[in-house]
Amino acid sequence: MSLLARLAPHLPYVRRYARALTGSQQTGDQYVRVALEALAAGEQTLPEQLSPRVALYHVFHAIWGTSGAQLEDRNPDQESGGAPADRLMRIAPRSRQAFLLTALEGFTPSEAAQILDTGYPDVERLIAQAQADIDAELATDVLIIEDEPVIAADIEALVRELGHNVIDIAATRTEALEAIAKKQPGLVLADIQLADGSSGIDAVKDILGMINVPVIFITAFPERLLTGERPEPTFLITKPFQPETVKAAIGQALFFHPGRQKIAA
Repeated sequence: MSLLARLAPHLPYVRRYARALTGSQQTGDQYVRVALEALAAGEQTLPEQLSPRVALYHVFHAIWGTSGAQLEDRNPDQESGGAPADRLMRIAPRSRQAFLLTALEGFTPSEAAQILDTGYPDVERLIAQAQADIDAELATDVLIIEDEPVIAADIEALVRELGHNVIDIAATRTEALEAIAKKQPGLVLADIQLADGSSGIDAVKDILGMINVPVIFITAFPERLLTGERPEPTFLITKPFQPETVKAAIGQALFFHPGRQKIAA
């Protein structure tokens, strides 16, 4: 199989990554082009021990790492997508790489370590640092829709630990709608099965009909959302949940959602 045939399926994704990393579609594409030219000229080779996708990102980083620091003096262009791109460029480059590789591109920390030519513990540290920077940047008001008091308290503690403000804890669909009538949240964390037999799915549907807000479902019944019969949620966490999973989902949901608002100081 030719080099182009091996890499072609992955090129749109490495272009997406390069755009997010550099804050510019033009600059990102330029670095991807240079990486491909280096491969074609034999100046770079795909590591045989890596999958083609991981190997392509590894080569991209070998090229970007030689002069990528120069990009930090540039302002993100208007193509970059606005607020998320601006926030990304305020994260230290190495942490930004680890965060984007795992959160945006879906690589495991082990794969990210191979791409960045570093160790697993270093990638975990970089991701944690990026997450901390994002959490500080994205503080917002949160509505929790959960009918189990102990679980609701656990989620509330996680949310507050990240620096967010919990505006209400709703146990029913009606309470959820009453809560947003008082104050609009910047994030909703919702269970599916609620106290009075009402549905968190319906509550979220009502809320999204009124405001544009990121939603994370935390439920013991994920199969009710993964039916393939309607659009499925981007962020779905299964109970019992790991605290770090919830924290990571909150950061990603807020970071990549367009138009979300930071709480007033």
